[in-house]
Amino acid sequence: MANNGPVLIAAGGTGGHLFPAEALAHALARRDVPVHLATDERATRYGGSFPAEAVHVIKAATPTGGNLFARAWAVLTLIGGTADARALLRRMKPRVVVGFGGYPTVPPLLAATILGIPSILHEQNAVLGRANRLLARRVRRIATGFPTLGRLDPKLQPKCIEVGNPVRPAVLDAARSQYPQSPHGRFCLLVVGGSQGARVMSDIVPPAIEALPADTRARLFVVQQARDEDEARVREVYARLNVEAEIAPFFADLPRKMAEAHLVIARAGASTVSELAVIGRPAILVPYPHALDQDQSANAAHLAATGAVDVVAQSSFTPDYLSGKLVEALAHPENLTKRAAAAKQAGIPDAADRLADLVLEVAGTSRPESLNETAD
Repeated sequence: MANNGPVLIAAGGTGGHLFPAEALAHALARRDVPVHLATDERATRYGGSFPAEAVHVIKAATPTGGNLFARAWAVLTLIGGTADARALLRRMKPRVVVGFGGYPTVPPLLAATILGIPSILHEQNAVLGRANRLLARRVRRIATGFPTLGRLDPKLQPKCIEVGNPVRPAVLDAARSQYPQSPHGRFCLLVVGGSQGARVMSDIVPPAIEALPADTRARLFVVQQARDEDEARVREVYARLNVEAEIAPFFADLPRKMAEAHLVIARAGASTVSELAVIGRPAILVPYPHALDQDQSANAAHLAATGAVDVVAQSSFTPDYLSGKLVEALAHPENLTKRAAAAKQAGIPDAADRLADLVLEVAGTSRPESLNETAD
């Protein structure tokens, strides 16, 4: 007998995990499949538009870093979260559990595999994350955002299928916009630093713009994400230079701003790279240098191979480097147009539907008998 229960999506509470999870939820909703979300308290910043019938906050912690006591406490927290998740799943009877990475996904995915509920992982990055590495052997399929997946046990390769990174409806709407043509007029530069912002952008971009010739600066409209503590100093530089600018710690309408940009300067998180490709915009990518797995460098390399983006190590991302790149971009807009087309060609706009197909395929593989029992 088919299980018509909800799909439980589990995702860590950052935009990088929640945005593709939200895209899958929308794809499932279009098929009249009910969705529940399991996450942590951080999701309140991003989860307002998440189309879930219910949101379940699951206890979780990161068992890496810190001292021995902190790691032990994290393991105990994950064990407790798994017990809670098991009780939740027995009540909910989901047809499948889909994990998007981050340690808040570990308890519900472990509980699902203990109960025999079909389960899938989606890895957004080009390197398998630590939480997903912990779960990879236990799940039935691993959906990937990029053609190759580093740090994967070769024995698990048969479980993998590339679907791309699901992007939100707002990104698909933005992707309908043509690349803005303004060879000699206003030039829109978008600067973002990931979900938490990036101080390096506030340190490097304003002095790079200050180094430009005055007539070049006059053409710029800068839209820049800056942390709360950096916002005032960034705003002051642009005001002093008479550069039109919009500065904020967070942009709720980032896909639209990306579509309006002639050039994007950004980190290389999986969502950013995938959204650049689907919308079709050239970029300068500065991978986060301190990631243990160097996942952003791997993400950036895939898009760089198309010619759509320049990739620069943070240590080489200097005002001189950036001002040179901006002068080149403003002088040769035809190159940016070609790079925008290359990015667009690399995009996978239907990734959410591809993943939804896989989710429902796996959901139909079995109905775990353990869910027919009365919860203890």
